[in-house]
Amino acid sequence: MYKCVLHVKGQAVIMNRPAPVELCHKNMRFLITHNPTDSTLSSFVEDLKRYGATTVVRVCESTYDKTPLENDGITVVDWPFDDGAPPPSKLVDDWISLLKKKFQEDPGSCVAVHCVAGLGRAPVLVALALIESGMKYEDAIQLIRQKRRGAINSKQLTYLEKYRSKQRLRFKDSHSHKNKCSIM
Repeated sequence: MYKCVLHVKGQAVIMNRPAPVELCHKNMRFLITHNPTDSTLSSFVEDLKRYGATTVVRVCESTYDKTPLENDGITVVDWPFDDGAPPPSKLVDDWISLLKKKFQEDPGSCVAVHCVAGLGRAPVLVALALIESGMKYEDAIQLIRQKRRGAINSKQLTYLEKYRSKQRLRFKDSHSHKNKCSIM
């Protein structure tokens, strides 16, 4: 757990935020995290570097300037969608395309994804990637919830249950990459 200090109407509010978690499956690595602010950006960048994440997908409204990340060679992609909701189909297609390109070019690389708390939108996108790689939705949910307790609400769970994979993240020779995943 991280303790974050948010300033709301001039008052300092301390909130507990879950620590970033790494999820690995086949040749894919994900870092699920909460959103940083400009004041917590340096520790966020340290986390990204520690896990080797060179792409960040931001699925909530912007709460920080992405310029420092880009200056460090980290690409930030903005795909916000409504809190508590499943992602729009165009966003899912864009997400899967980004992952397919990233993991084909650099198997075992790490893609970070965050929403506000790292419990809804970000885990749903990771679940979609796992499902697209051939994992059953129940197994994807279980894997995510083992590392990110409280992840994925009932509306998102229903969406994932009904989601039909097109197997877009099945890679040939997925075991030939050097596994960069660490057990935590």
